[in-house]
Amino acid sequence: MRKLKLQVQITIDGYIAGPNSEMDWMTFPWNDDINAYVTAISEPMDTVLLGRKLAEGFIPHWASVAADPAHPEVEAGKIFVNTPKIVFSRTLDQIEWPNTTLAQGELSEVVNALKQQAGDDMMAYGGAEFVSSLIEANLIDEYHLFINPTAIGSGLRIFTGRTNLSFLRSQAFDNGIVVLVYGKRAE
Repeated sequence: MRKLKLQVQITIDGYIAGPNSEMDWMTFPWNDDINAYVTAISEPMDTVLLGRKLAEGFIPHWASVAADPAHPEVEAGKIFVNTPKIVFSRTLDQIEWPNTTLAQGELSEVVNALKQQAGDDMMAYGGAEFVSSLIEANLIDEYHLFINPTAIGSGLRIFTGRTNLSFLRSQAFDNGIVVLVYGKRAE
C-alpha cells in the first residue's frame, strides 16, 4: 500500500503560517544537507496532494522555477512540474494547471482509494485547512515536520485536536532547522 507523507515547515510554537498567512518566518537559505534530505524523501514520490489555497501559489511558483535554468532550485522545480498533482477543493469545478487533476469526492474516500492504487508514495503539502483535514481523518502515514528556529506567537495551525503519533527519527540541519519524523501510532 502506498504511503501518504506530509512535508511541512512549522514554527517552534506550532504554526505553519502567521495570522494573515505570512510565511516570512521560514529559515532560508537551505544548505546542502537539508536539500539532500528533501530529495531523499521526495524520490519515492509519484503524486503530490495539495489543497486549493496552496496550489494557487505552489504550482505557478514551481513552474517558474523549472523554466529558469539559472535558478538554484531548477531541478526541484522540474520534479514538481513533472509529478502528477491532485488538488482538493470544495470551490473549483475545473483545473487549468498542467499535470494536475481535481479530486472528485470526499477526502477520506479519495485518499484511501489512492493509497490502494499501485504506485510510489504520495506527498501532501499545506495549507492549514487541507492538512488539518488529513490529520483529523488519520490519513497521513508519515509526518516530516521541519521545525524552524522561530516562534511567531499566533497564526495557522495544522494540529487542532489531540493527535497521538509514534516517533521515528529526527535530524538537525546546518541552518538551524530540525526535522521531526513521526508515524501513525499503532491502534
